[in-house]
Amino acid sequence: MHLPADFDAEIWDIVAQIPAGRIATYGQLARLAGMPGYARRVGRAIAAAPAGIPCHRVVNAAGRTAPGWTAQRELLEAEGVRFRRNGCADLTHLIDGF
Repeated sequence: MHLPADFDAEIWDIVAQIPAGRIATYGQLARLAGMPGYARRVGRAIAAAPAGIPCHRVVNAAGRTAPGWTAQRELLEAEGVRFRRNGCADLTHLIDGF
């Protein structure tokens, strides 16, 4: 499968639609962009996102936040996302049918 030239912009557009208090996984975003299996590439798009994109609402499949980004958890908690004892976001906050 060939990666579309506008892949990053498409990911940013999808992330911009995630409402406050909800989260999505890298894999969900890859599927929504029509590129299942490209979760790691989604991570690269997120890392390059322009200001204003709510990238803090994206976690991995286990609910882990981005390594080294300590403010991510604080931002999510401020929006009402709960975390489990193991430090992972509670996946009941995943966006449905998105």
